[in-house]
Amino acid sequence: SSMRTDSPRTPLIRREDQVDESVKKRRRHDRQGVADRLTALHEIETFPAWKHAIGSSSCEDVLEDETIHPFQIPEEVELIVPTTDDIAMPVSTFRAWMLGILSCIGTSFVNQFFWFRTEPLSITSVFSQIAVLPLGRIMAATLPHRRYGIPGTDFRFSLNPGPFNKKEHVLITVMANAGASSVYAIHIVSIVKIFYKKTIQFYVAFLLVLTTQILGFGWAGLFRKFLIEPATMWWPSSLVQVSLFRALHEEDQRPRGQLSRNQFFVLAISCSFAYYLFPGYLFPMLTSLSWLCWVFPSSVVAQQIGSGLKGLGLGAIGLDWSAICAYYKSPLATPWFAVANMMVGFVITTYIIIPLAYSHNLYEARRFPIFSSGLFTQSGETYDTSKVLNGQFELDLTAYANYGKLYLSDSFVFTYAIGFSSLAATLVHVLLFHGRDLWRLGTDKFRNDRKDLHTRMMEHYKQVPISWFLFFLFITIIVSIVICEVFNEQLQLSWWGVLLACALALLFALPLGIINSTTNQVSFSSALLFVQLCFLCNYIFRTRAALLVRK
Repeated sequence: SSMRTDSPRTPLIRREDQVDESVKKRRRHDRQGVADRLTALHEIETFPAWKHAIGSSSCEDVLEDETIHPFQIPEEVELIVPTTDDIAMPVSTFRAWMLGILSCIGTSFVNQFFWFRTEPLSITSVFSQIAVLPLGRIMAATLPHRRYGIPGTDFRFSLNPGPFNKKEHVLITVMANAGASSVYAIHIVSIVKIFYKKTIQFYVAFLLVLTTQILGFGWAGLFRKFLIEPATMWWPSSLVQVSLFRALHEEDQRPRGQLSRNQFFVLAISCSFAYYLFPGYLFPMLTSLSWLCWVFPSSVVAQQIGSGLKGLGLGAIGLDWSAICAYYKSPLATPWFAVANMMVGFVITTYIIIPLAYSHNLYEARRFPIFSSGLFTQSGETYDTSKVLNGQFELDLTAYANYGKLYLSDSFVFTYAIGFSSLAATLVHVLLFHGRDLWRLGTDKFRNDRKDLHTRMMEHYKQVPISWFLFFLFITIIVSIVICEVFNEQLQLSWWGVLLACALALLFALPLGIINSTTNQVSFSSALLFVQLCFLCNYIFRTRAALLVRK
């Protein structure tokens, strides 16, 4: 797979033997400190992307300018992300906004609707990325080219500025991605209504969801310099979409006797769609084939060990891709070291620690299923939370003492334990491996440090001022405090609780963002933070039932 900009081929999956020799050569120069300046000069002169990035600067000036550094781009990014850019290409067009808004609404509805399944069916922004391409080209072929103006202003626009281009496609996908995941605030509303049988008014729930989403928008802008600009933050899942963009828009040449990239893509997506009919509708049992349960259908131990849905799943085989990717996204887009790390931790926890704890009756857990997220009484019956709540939706300690303690399964207990230890490990890991770089970025030393090629190319565009994000963040915090004070009976959170939540977000947003940008594991990291906050709220608001958040 060549890195020359005139090559139409872009690898979908990187292999070490496919790395271009020029890439390896430049890395050797980097390790040796670019000792041979004449050789480095020749490399830059024959690399068209660098000439595009440096504009009219001479190659000698580039070598003297230490703010430009071609060798900091990670190998995965260097092999996939293009190194040329057309700054005159239209982006904010009528068709981009129309298709983007509709894609955002559609993916948001579908993902939230299917989130309540045992194995959530997630419609990612890749679906919108594929679906909007023919729609965009149809609009480019049918919409009028006439330019319209707003009376009294010099603003003019066209419904059809030309062919549907790559940047419009990217903008639409960005909008679709905004609605491509479940909203955590919906969990609060669902828990209150479904498990506690309480009523929360629609507009209160709407304001809760809206403010939490805008708070996240503010935090994202606040940490843009740390999570976007550095070349080491390479976001693995985004590379998959970049590769797909190139395959859909760049010229494709079919090798003799082989399939072109577009032909292979259409074949693969057609087969994937056809295959999902079997585990999704015709044979749901393909989600988990537990052969151990078939051999010993009446054995409780065999069910606990072999069941893929209610047990440890030892030996179970899953042939449903949506179940495999339900919580940890696609393993194809996750770096190998992250997959291996998770697999080792899973084996140690699920196949060693939990069985040992269950066999030794730790926390009296042998009275309950070995794998369950439910709440139980001491006798093993389902715990009825309504019996320990009073009319003000608060925990009645007297009723709790009479009804009995709450028990969890061993798998649930260790899920919480791992949540605490993993969050602590996240902070330590980021501090040790990225602390120095974060300090340099925080003190604006990045501006005087070496920049990678793509950072230099982005300087052609005017960025959204950080003050805009801070404004939204400040206003949303004030609105959140007002909402919690006015509707305190339903939300049960004081003003200082909002400030505490913002402080915790300020502490964990950057470390979790770094983990996501390097391992593609945002959902797991966010879930761990959610677990810790549940316990923290339990200690602070001891009688607030709504904050004893549990399914």
